[in-house]
Amino acid sequence: MIYNPLGRTGLDVSRICLGTMTWGRQNTEAQAFEQMDYALDQGVNFFDTAELYSVPPSAETYGATERIIGNWFKSRGNRDRVILATKIACKNVAGQNPPVDYMREGAMRLDRANVRVAVDASLKRLQTDYIDLYQVHWPERRSNFFGRLGYEHEDDDISTPIAETLDALHEQVKAGKIRHVGVSNEVPWGMFEYLNQADRHGLPRIASVQNPYSLLNRTYEVGMAEISVREECGLLAYSPLAFGVLSGKYLGGAEPAGARLTLFPYFDRYKQDLAEKATRRYVALARDHGLDPAQMALAFINAQPFVTANITGVTTMDQLKSNIASMDITLNEDVLEGIAAIHKDIPNPAP
Repeated sequence: MIYNPLGRTGLDVSRICLGTMTWGRQNTEAQAFEQMDYALDQGVNFFDTAELYSVPPSAETYGATERIIGNWFKSRGNRDRVILATKIACKNVAGQNPPVDYMREGAMRLDRANVRVAVDASLKRLQTDYIDLYQVHWPERRSNFFGRLGYEHEDDDISTPIAETLDALHEQVKAGKIRHVGVSNEVPWGMFEYLNQADRHGLPRIASVQNPYSLLNRTYEVGMAEISVREECGLLAYSPLAFGVLSGKYLGGAEPAGARLTLFPYFDRYKQDLAEKATRRYVALARDHGLDPAQMALAFINAQPFVTANITGVTTMDQLKSNIASMDITLNEDVLEGIAAIHKDIPNPAP
């Protein structure tokens, strides 16, 4: 396993991060335990979750993933071996987030009161005294995340100021409940605002940005990647296989039993016509070079200098073993040139 610095925190995290959002929905607690046991044994020391999980979110499954992880910590007694990341959700002022009004009685702001309540609830579910990396799941303000286009600014923005959110997080750091902070689904302005407010006011500096990044969506490379490198605030890449699409298993309208997009077809971001056209070419490129398509897609991400960790979520042990094994693959120049050619023809078909 390769380990990378998590920003300027002094922590080193495994390049492969274990994603967990299926636990409590597609995976049982016993299956999640098996995944965590295997990942830890393979050197994966970085797990990512969220108060929102299990996904798709619902009142019935809210917090289920954190509870499963907490039960595993209690069962195994190994909390000190894991660098644990979780997230606080909020009610976006533009109505862009999923329907989660059942959380914190619908208040869901990024103010001091909500941060305190959310942290305490996560700690209780996780059965731990501290969270290593606490992340803002998405902006509360109007912004272009989740692939939104056509930015619209409103002068009467009622979102919680980033400085106020950072100060609330600082309170939790001083209390010893969280060690470091990060953001997710952010854009360049938000990333710099978090960094600037931290510098101006002596508040916690964000250590990472968790955004989508895959062969079907390389928009992070424009605007964000340079900030990650220069500011030592790397990407935690999520959806690296585009919900499994880049494995090729959905090509030709296939609906594999139990697969995520078979069960939840409304997650169609990565199944549009251009995305399928690009996927078909990426899969063919991998097979022409004797590579597993999913491993090729992951190996590309693993090699990027602005990536701190590659978050791979799975539903089966075979998938987990294959994803972790992608660490052993180095793509040759022919493969990289093939990827570049496909991207030139069909750039970012699923931003």
